Amino acid sequence: MKIIACLGNPGKKYNRNRHNIGFIIGEYLARACAIQPSQKVFSSFAGQGKIDATPVLLLFPQTFMNNSGIAVAAALEYYRETPDNLIVIHDEIELPFGEYRVKFGGGHKGHNGIRSILQHINSPDFHRLRFGVGRPDNPQIGVADYVLSNFTQDEMRAIDAASSAVIDTVRSIVLLQ
Repeated sequence: MKIIACLGNPGKKYNRNRHNIGFIIGEYLARACAIQPSQKVFSSFAGQGKIDATPVLLLFPQTFMNNSGIAVAAALEYYRETPDNLIVIHDEIELPFGEYRVKFGGGHKGHNGIRSILQHINSPDFHRLRFGVGRPDNPQIGVADYVLSNFTQDEMRAIDAASSAVIDTVRSIVLLQ
């Protein structure tokens, strides 16, 4: 089973924050794959389904970003999966808005959700889909305030337009092994 962890912060207050791009992309993925993430397990909302013939667990941790590793580690342990069967979808300030890249392994680069996962699963050897949210235009705006700010309507339309290509990329990661 592949475990796809979509990172974000729980609650309506954060729904369209830049930090919640993992949740946003996860919602598109859930619709595209007919997965209902309505089960409350592993301190998350989760749903099982298939991408092509591969079983997947779609995980939306409800622990807040900084503690995402708690939920991810619990799911990996329960299903006795190794980190190489984990795909994490998260925001990336080092990429321009709308760009996304796949990465396997590495450090956290200051991302607290990734830091938490690294600490809880004791391995950097998992797949990441990093979706660019860019950096603030104004240097007076702190990174934390920026990632907790909402996407504009134009940005949400751009995310919608990119969603099928991003889902295809997730599919390709799932089918790697």
